Amino acid sequence: MKMIKSSAAGFEKLFQKLRFREGAHSPELLAAVAKIVDDVAASGDRALLKYMKKFDGYAPAAAELEATPAEKKKALAEVKPQEISIIKSAARRIERYHRCQVAHGYKIRPETGVELEQRILPLHRVGIYAPGGKASYPSTILMAAIPARIAGAEEIVLVSPAPAGKLNPYIAAAAEISGVHRIFKIGGAQAVAALAYGTETIPQVDKIVGPGNAYVAAAKKMVFGQVDIDMIAGPSEVVVIADAKANASFAAADMLAQIEHDEMAAAFLLTPSETFAITVYREIRRQIKTSARKKIIEKSLDRYCAIFITGSLDEAVNIANRFAPEHLELMTQSPDKILKKVRNAGSVFLGSYTPEALGDYLAGTNHILPTGGTARFSSPLGVYDFYKRMSVLSFSRKAFEKLSRPTADFARMEGLDAHAHSVLIRGK
Repeated sequence: MKMIKSSAAGFEKLFQKLRFREGAHSPELLAAVAKIVDDVAASGDRALLKYMKKFDGYAPAAAELEATPAEKKKALAEVKPQEISIIKSAARRIERYHRCQVAHGYKIRPETGVELEQRILPLHRVGIYAPGGKASYPSTILMAAIPARIAGAEEIVLVSPAPAGKLNPYIAAAAEISGVHRIFKIGGAQAVAALAYGTETIPQVDKIVGPGNAYVAAAKKMVFGQVDIDMIAGPSEVVVIADAKANASFAAADMLAQIEHDEMAAAFLLTPSETFAITVYREIRRQIKTSARKKIIEKSLDRYCAIFITGSLDEAVNIANRFAPEHLELMTQSPDKILKKVRNAGSVFLGSYTPEALGDYLAGTNHILPTGGTARFSSPLGVYDFYKRMSVLSFSRKAFEKLSRPTADFARMEGLDAHAHSVLIRGK
């Protein structure tokens, strides 16, 4: 793990290297994903099953891809009652927060004979990708399906890898509780392509949401335009801003919690206190010894993690805004004051007792967040992601005649005579 002062000569070069995590989307990876996407688009189930055999090591029949009611029931029976209770509690809190995001259309009458309206319509069919590689993520299903249901999506389709075709019990439970209609036991770039183009078995959706590995992210990027997507999610990341009075063991634990996801995850500490920085470094080395995912964490620490010793807290915030992290923790004496200066972050966690893990599970906010600096212009997943907006116009003849001449003149300014004619012909 690197430790460097922001005033050091090599700081900027290191910051840029860590910020962009070189190699996340190599040309070789993109070429491989493009082949998969094109193949599934052209050949449907045949290509999908071919890639499942190649990457997942088993070859089901097309009819076995969708989880049956019996499979769902069997999987649900494996989940303990107290675990069901926890998932339901998370679902209630997520729903309560996201209900506040419900959008409403409007209608205005700016002048006599003119009526302008914006209609808010839910997407018809939504596809959710829930990872199932190094870990399963039932929480992701809650975060995606509940806002989609609140928005009014008519059908919610889930795809998630199922090793050897066995439906993960927690995935089944989260799907049932959050309102998923259909579950397909598929994953990877081929699952994204199947949702985007449809196959004989997999229905085509209007939008694909949810995080995944580099192959999934690349596939989502490639199918955008055929369908909508939420974002191109990269590896997870957290930035912790802390002052000298923060709890070093808390900061270390939160950094380790984020980078246990995978070897590409990133964690940064920004602090003006060199003493605190050294203490956190030692805490990380101590806590890692007992981690169940030690090998993953060690690789991530070596690749994309650093402690930056800044000249001040203001400088720490400026660096964090440049990074535009997925998660930003403010472990300072006055986090509210620091928050006023934060411009770019997917989700911000204030104080020592608001760890990022709360946002992952039970706080109620959404954990599907912009990564890789995209928090500069992107937002957490929400109900608003499952709407589309429609404009509606209505003019009376008198109101039309009032605007017909300037409308025709404007069309001619752009050299579009047929546009002008379509207006003027109504005045004859």
